[in-house]
Amino acid sequence: MPNTAAQGARFDLLVENVAIVTFGEAIARDMAVGICNGAIAAIGPAIELRKSLADRRIDGRGGMLMPGFVNTHNHSPLMIVRGMVEDIGFAPAYTKGVPQGHWLSDEETLALSRLGLLEMVRFGCTSIVDYYRKPLALAKAATEAGVRAFLGGRVMDVDTAALAEGRFQPDVALGKETLADNLTLIDDWDGANGGLIRCFYAPHAPDTVSRDLFKLIATMAEKDGRQVHTHLAQSRMEIAHMKAREGMRSSDFLDDLGLLNERLVAAHCIFLEEDEVNKLGNSGIQVAHAPIGNAAFGAAAPIAALAAAGANITLCTDTKSGDMFETMRMALASARLRAKETFVFDAHTVFGWATVSGAQALGVADQVGRVAVGYRADMVLLDSSAPNLHPVVDGFGVVAHLGSGANVRTVICDGKVLIDDGRATWADQDEIIATAQTVADRLWKRARAA
Repeated sequence: MPNTAAQGARFDLLVENVAIVTFGEAIARDMAVGICNGAIAAIGPAIELRKSLADRRIDGRGGMLMPGFVNTHNHSPLMIVRGMVEDIGFAPAYTKGVPQGHWLSDEETLALSRLGLLEMVRFGCTSIVDYYRKPLALAKAATEAGVRAFLGGRVMDVDTAALAEGRFQPDVALGKETLADNLTLIDDWDGANGGLIRCFYAPHAPDTVSRDLFKLIATMAEKDGRQVHTHLAQSRMEIAHMKAREGMRSSDFLDDLGLLNERLVAAHCIFLEEDEVNKLGNSGIQVAHAPIGNAAFGAAAPIAALAAAGANITLCTDTKSGDMFETMRMALASARLRAKETFVFDAHTVFGWATVSGAQALGVADQVGRVAVGYRADMVLLDSSAPNLHPVVDGFGVVAHLGSGANVRTVICDGKVLIDDGRATWADQDEIIATAQTVADRLWKRARAA
């Protein structure tokens, strides 16, 4: 790690006395990082950089400083069903008896999204993918939090109430409405908040979006080069429905539409045959791996095979938990169980999936995912006194195998401190939690009465 300390430098923020852990580098102890205009301006020995002037200093007390996590797939308002849906269904949209997305008002969506973002940022996520109904509310919540957000509006044209009962009933009006919401999000918010917000197309899944609507989105994406985020092969029900509706598998359907390329970010990718794995890998798609959500209904994606085939593997919490430390552990465990190979992958690999690979998938690998001079200052400082993070050898081992979101002390995004000594700087945490609880109580009462 190069020493770029400069005598007489002045920084907006100086993070001192840290051990830097970043992908592809050996741990560097007793270091400091200087930040100017939202970017990392200098990295060097703390004993040298502390001589510099700084508007603010943060003493890391010897704790580990790492890049912020890049969380590549979430639906933050689905906070409302977690801890419940895991015992009765694989996804809320397909599960009867739980609050549904189409019930939510703009205000309710905003309240739940605020809580979802609070948790993810509090646990070290600085780049977050989020898409759902009412996407303008998601954009408002992300702007308030100051996080680097990649947003879409969930597009689908099957009746959502029927879907929860296992029926795929077309709803053309819903398709037009949700596509219009996605396009409005792109028009009004792409590049907003100083470039921290970027927007994409978000067709929900092959089984919930008709061929005509998916083709329209594919055509728009080909024209403007925008990313497409979707779910792929997430359930056996999806696979069966696609074979009945289209006479082909979900991956074949996307291939037929010209969507299998590096601009596709596909979540889950569980129920794939061997030739599909090779096809997806060769196409260079981005896989948003959600090992916690998958494991909750007894499934594990063929991640080792997808990686070997050439797919870029990234990690996401999928709103099941905002804790990417837990996600790294589950990614290792599920890969080893599925591959029946004890040491397939390691801590350094999954740390890379959670940082640099996610940045690559979202087209910002030259800006985020590393603690390096010239990169945006998206960083996480861990608690130096946490017993589970000691002893430290290479840093990656304790972070991936033993770390916890509760170990996060400070979160910095684009040079701004979002979490300061465990507390949000942009809002009243207690108020966010209480408001979301009120929304949940009301909607769960409705669900139980249905």
